[in-house]
Amino acid sequence: MRGALAVEGRGGDVSFRVRPAEPSDAEQLVQLAEAVSAEPEGWLISVAGEWRSAGDERRYLKALRRYPDAAVFVAEHDDGTLLGRLSVGRDPHPASAHVADVGLMVAIGARRQGVGSALMRAAVGWAGEAGIRKLELHVFPWNEAAIALYEAFGFEREGYRKRHYRRGGEFVDAILMAYELE
Repeated sequence: MRGALAVEGRGGDVSFRVRPAEPSDAEQLVQLAEAVSAEPEGWLISVAGEWRSAGDERRYLKALRRYPDAAVFVAEHDDGTLLGRLSVGRDPHPASAHVADVGLMVAIGARRQGVGSALMRAAVGWAGEAGIRKLELHVFPWNEAAIALYEAFGFEREGYRKRHYRRGGEFVDAILMAYELE
């Protein structure tokens, strides 16, 4: 599915397409991660300044070309600006190889405009082709907008993980959510 997906989207004033990420996207993806990480609400597990470098991101995206068990998709505005990123990767344990983990981030100006939903559809498409039966993700309990997106998409809450992630000098909770593919 490496180059097969190109989904057009339009939400509000934002027109975009979803496609597999390319190594040339690395710098913009790092900028997106740094911007989302710097938001005071703390939407991402990483905090500002902890995301990988553009060079590391480029190498990671190049390696994905040879690795069928993971993918990264981007939502790209008509002008070439990246509005969102979704990563999805199969669990490496043989007993749970039918499960894949999802990570999503959307630029602040592109939220509630269909970008997250379009990226989630890309993950489901990839998962179906890869033989994945279940997608799962973690979301912070205070990220009500993301929880609403996931629930509207069909994700269900499966658990609550107390003090699961370290953010700066504190431990924070996470909600485990999952989506069963048919």
